[in-house]
Amino acid sequence: MQESLRAVLASQHLVARGEPRALAGGDIAEVAWLETDQGAVVVKRDAPEALAAEAEGLRALGQANTELKVPTVIAQEGEWLIMEALASGGKRDAARLGAGLRGLHAVHGERHGWPSDNRCGPTPQRNTPCDDGRVFQREHRLMPLGTACVERGLLPAKMLDALGDVAGRLETWLPDVPPSLVHGDLWSGNVLTTPEGPAIIDPAVYYHYPEVDLAMLTLFGAPGEAFFEAYWNGARPDDWERRETLFQLYPLLNHLLLFGGAYRAGVERAIARLQST
Repeated sequence: MQESLRAVLASQHLVARGEPRALAGGDIAEVAWLETDQGAVVVKRDAPEALAAEAEGLRALGQANTELKVPTVIAQEGEWLIMEALASGGKRDAARLGAGLRGLHAVHGERHGWPSDNRCGPTPQRNTPCDDGRVFQREHRLMPLGTACVERGLLPAKMLDALGDVAGRLETWLPDVPPSLVHGDLWSGNVLTTPEGPAIIDPAVYYHYPEVDLAMLTLFGAPGEAFFEAYWNGARPDDWERRETLFQLYPLLNHLLLFGGAYRAGVERAIARLQST
């Protein structure tokens, strides 16, 4: 075990019992389960600035006081983040997840964005606060990633023009709204089933349109009708499908940037759908 990890544990009066056990999903950072004299913890090793942002996000989600379980941050120092270990098990509760997410999105900020930048996966995420959500989505989400994809030869320049057309017309149909606290990277792997109910981990938080989280949940799966019934609570937007397509563009562009051409067709289909509506 790294002596630097022992030192962080000692600062919290924790003594390791054995060696860390690697957990699945540590593709970006090292993640491990560690038994201590006061119970199990989860240990994460990564760049200090990334872990500081993650710790800040976990605290923000926890302070929202929703039905969703969020691991407590025990310590963050340098390249180490120590968190509460969440037990797995129990019954999947889609309705409770929906109600909890609705509660999270009821927490509003003054501006779209976040006081500091963080990252979505390994991709730096610019969170410069902005008064208008349409401007934020255009200038700090869609166009920077679209430009990066073109620069790396992952998208043709004509698709950047098409993306710019979509981004430039947001004010014609998407209303500005009070910005909600969003998890920011809510794919199914960041939702856990625990005996205490649904839990969310690995946030990339900021304030923005709540559909950010919904669109990410539906991008590679389906949370189910019970989830949406609890989340919408009878107030489903008439243009949900259009919003879903819009807010899936950013994660699709991010996947194209990270994993290459397999995601190009998805990006192009999303842009085409938005241009035709």
